[in-house]
Amino acid sequence: MKHVHVAVGVIENADGDILISQRAQSQHQGGFWEFPGGKVEDGENVVVALVRELQEELNLHVGHATPMLKVAHNYSDKSVLLDVWHVTEFSGKIQGNEGQPWRWVARPDLINYTFPPANGPILEAVLSLPSRSTARTSDPSA
Repeated sequence: MKHVHVAVGVIENADGDILISQRAQSQHQGGFWEFPGGKVEDGENVVVALVRELQEELNLHVGHATPMLKVAHNYSDKSVLLDVWHVTEFSGKIQGNEGQPWRWVARPDLINYTFPPANGPILEAVLSLPSRSTARTSDPSA
């Protein structure tokens, strides 16, 4: 069975919205929405892969990312290890460089999108993230 290591970015803007993109119909799990990222090349550091993939796919420059979780999932034809990172600082004018649709989605609305089965644990983790707006306003002196 083929093994694929994937760097995944849960990209969150200052409003707490999450960036998702849609897989091309010709791809494995085509038409599903996903958290952006891509394959880690042999010998490549996962953070380097994350930065490279987000730049290539979305013209997004990662400023800060922290590890979130790892998800192992077996499909009938391959096994994947999703290495998921929370990206909270970034720059660049986002565009689908590979022609893929993308959008910012409020966290509670993510449940209205169809994700690949392997993304289930990621979706759960994203929905349980603390609100960025709450974190910014929790200081009573602010």
